[in-house]
Amino acid sequence: MSSSPDDLVDRTGGSDEGARQGGGRAPARVTARQVIDYLDRHPEFLMRHPDLLERQKLPARIDGDRVADLQSYLLDRLRGDISKLRNEQDELLANSRDNLSTQDRVHRAALALLSANSFEQLIEIVTTDLAVLLDVDVVTLCIESDNPPKDPVRYDGLLILAPGTIDEVMGSGNEVLLRDDTRGDPEIFGGAAGLVRSDALIRLIAREDAPLGLIAFGTRHPGFFNPGQGTELLSFLARIIEHCIRSWLTRAL
Repeated sequence: MSSSPDDLVDRTGGSDEGARQGGGRAPARVTARQVIDYLDRHPEFLMRHPDLLERQKLPARIDGDRVADLQSYLLDRLRGDISKLRNEQDELLANSRDNLSTQDRVHRAALALLSANSFEQLIEIVTTDLAVLLDVDVVTLCIESDNPPKDPVRYDGLLILAPGTIDEVMGSGNEVLLRDDTRGDPEIFGGAAGLVRSDALIRLIAREDAPLGLIAFGTRHPGFFNPGQGTELLSFLARIIEHCIRSWLTRAL
């Protein structure tokens, strides 16, 4: 019984003629029915090899139980791919806008810090203006010291921590700590601690002979800060604060 070329598939992709000329055994063949049976037993085959489906010639849209509408399948898949790409594009654009907005806020905050005319004004900018500029609920400046300021009113907004507190809270050697779901620490946020549900803490080292410091940003929104976020902009702002503190400490000598 003979088979038509449409019903026979060379299993190895070679030809009978080539095998005969080489004196080898003719490659085995499989019939179209065997291919159909195989695909019927392995319905996930084309899902694992989508590139194969894309190279096939597809039947026209014909009604009937014996005609598979592969064009409709590919069209649905392309629509899904397009929708996915649009969602990814929208997310990328939204993230880009958020990043630009954050950069703009940080740059304006840096300019405000550099414009301080005194150490007292610097503390006021840190503890008052930065919260507005960065759209957070509270910002505090903490310094480790055994001796509280002689004139607390003059340094209103500056919180004094016992030596070792910063390492205890952040971990020894850690420069930045972001917490997405926490309760504000009264030692760090003072009377505003009750508002805080997410915070960012950054270590400050103004000078080698100066006590350790900490800049703390707190917000009432859980997840506002999280450990997976980049910290470059916050660290940049912390370096500006260090520079400003160092400048005013040098002038006071």
